[in-house]
Parts: sequence; structure tokens; C-alpha cells
Amino acid sequence: MNNVTPAGLASPCRADQDKLMNTKSEINRIGIVGAGAWGTALAVATQAAGRDVVLWARESTVVSAINEQHRNTMFLPDAELDPAIQATSDYADIAACDAVLLVAPAQFLRSICTDLSAHWREGVSAVVCAKGIEQGTGALMTTVVKEALPQAPLAVLSGPTFAAEVAKGLPTAITLACEDPDLGQALIKAIGTTTFRPYLADDLIGAEVGGAVKNVLAIACGIVTGRQLGSNARAALINRGLAEMMRLGRALGGKSETMMGLSGMGDLVLTCSSEQSRNMSLGAALGRGERLNDILGERNSVAEGVASAPAVTDLAASLNVDMPICSAVNAILHQDQGVEDIINGLMARPFRPEKP
Repeated sequence: MNNVTPAGLASPCRADQDKLMNTKSEINRIGIVGAGAWGTALAVATQAAGRDVVLWARESTVVSAINEQHRNTMFLPDAELDPAIQATSDYADIAACDAVLLVAPAQFLRSICTDLSAHWREGVSAVVCAKGIEQGTGALMTTVVKEALPQAPLAVLSGPTFAAEVAKGLPTAITLACEDPDLGQALIKAIGTTTFRPYLADDLIGAEVGGAVKNVLAIACGIVTGRQLGSNARAALINRGLAEMMRLGRALGGKSETMMGLSGMGDLVLTCSSEQSRNMSLGAALGRGERLNDILGERNSVAEGVASAPAVTDLAASLNVDMPICSAVNAILHQDQGVEDIINGLMARPFRPEKP
């Protein structure tokens, strides 16, 4: 006979309770989907935390290089990888893990999660590490994952992180957003170290919006740098860009304090301050007069802000949220607008009270 709660609902049996507790407390084997620079750096950090790591890559050359040379020669060649880090192109290997970090580019995440769904075990958590907004749907990445992997408990890992520095073990702080505090603590215990420090939050929307919008703003800061408009202009853009981020985040139900934290302001400051950022370096090239197609043709890594710019702009318009900087970046990237004309248009906007 089933145990029955006072409300008349069947309570979980002890075996199911134990299984749930194990899911939250014993995260020993971690899968990472996406073997770009960031996925590879997370593999290094997670293995350093004492976990078994399986790194999934679509490219067979990347899998071979990691397994045989212990180096990701395509995306993070300077990082020496521990031989214990395994690479695979088989989703079944990922399905055997206790938690999975989803680090694939944002615009490919839905198709990858759809392919993963046939292998996914009930209760295995999905940690969204991709930063972007889906084109066409305007969906945040957690919405994409919920639709493709409805059986997966969700978390978001986002913050100021250059992959090369994480791979070197340099001090890094990052947001781990999770609505279930027990799962959040279990994930932090699994991946946290003295140099890779996750801070727990419960606001997935705020963490996601920060990561997505900062990529678009970093392209704008790169344009300022490439155009040699000065440090004053870059500081002003970071500040007003943060205001745009917060307006969109609040409209979607996120919290201002989250976007003032590591996954918002922290990530924005980092990404807008160095051409280590793929998005800022792309913007700098645009500011110097290079053509977008030529810039993209010279790269094997993804600058997420290029794809997110129209998605952010469309989403903001649908919510009646004013985001002039993001709209300007989208006009330069996708509407064939000249950099000088866009800058002049922004500078000619009416004077207004300062509001976040």
C-alpha cells in the first residue's frame, strides 16, 4: 500500500526520495556540451574541483585532439588538459553524467537539447552556460531548455569569465542561479574551488538577461574603441548599457539586484574592457572600418552578440522597452547602417533625466 499524505496524495516511496537526494547531493560526473573555449575552460575548472568530466564536441578533430594530445588545438590551444578529461561526440556518454553544463552557442542550443532529450535521465540537472536570446522566438535559454528537456531541473551559470584565465586557474567569481537552493548548493559544491567561486542566486531570468545583453553592448564598446572615441565615451556606454539591461530584465520578471551583480554589471564591465572578448574585438574591428563578413570569416569562434542583437531588439520592442544602444548595434550589424551615422544619431538624442 502506498503511503498517503493528509491531503490524499501519494507520497514518494523511500527509494524515490533517496534517488532525489542523491541527484542533489552527489554530483560526481559532469558532462559539458560544447567544446569551444568556454566549454574547455569549464572542463579544466570542474576537473580541478575533483569531478569526472566528459566534454562533448561536434567536431571529430576536437575530440581526437583532446583525447590524444590533451589539448583543444582548435579553440583553446594554450591550455594543457588533464588526461582525465574525456572528450566524446556521443550523446549517450553525456547521458551517463550526474549534471550537464550546456555551453553550446545559443542559436544551436535548441537543436542540441532536442537531440539530447532521447538520452536524458530524469532528475539530471541542466546548467545553462550559453549566453544569448533565441532568434525568431525571443526565448531565453532556460525557456529553450525547458521546452526541449522538460525533465531536467534547471540552473544558470553566468558571470565575468575569460576562458583563458579560468583555464589557467586565475581567480574567478561567477553567479550560479537556481530556484532550488538544495540543488544550487550541490552544484556549487561540485564545481566550486578556491579560485573558481560560484555565488548562489535564485533569479534565473536576471542572470540570463545580463549574459545575453552584455554581448551586444560589448560590440558597442568595441566600436567606441575602434573609433577612438575615448574612455569617457566607453564609461558612459557601459553605464547606459547597464540601464538598458536592467529595463529589459525587469520587464521579463528579473531582479535589479541580480543584474547589478556578477552576471550583469560584473560581466558587462569585463566584456567591455578588453579585446580578449570576442564581441568587443569584433566591435573594434567594425569601428576601424572592417566589414562584418570579413571579420566573421577570419574566426572559428562565435561572437554571440551578432546573433543576439536582433533577438534583443525584437524582444525589447515587443515589451515596449527602450534600448537605443542595442538597437544601434543591430542596425550596424544587420541593417547596413553606417557606424558614423549611428553614432551621430545616438549623440543627437534629446537630453533626459538619468534613470536606471
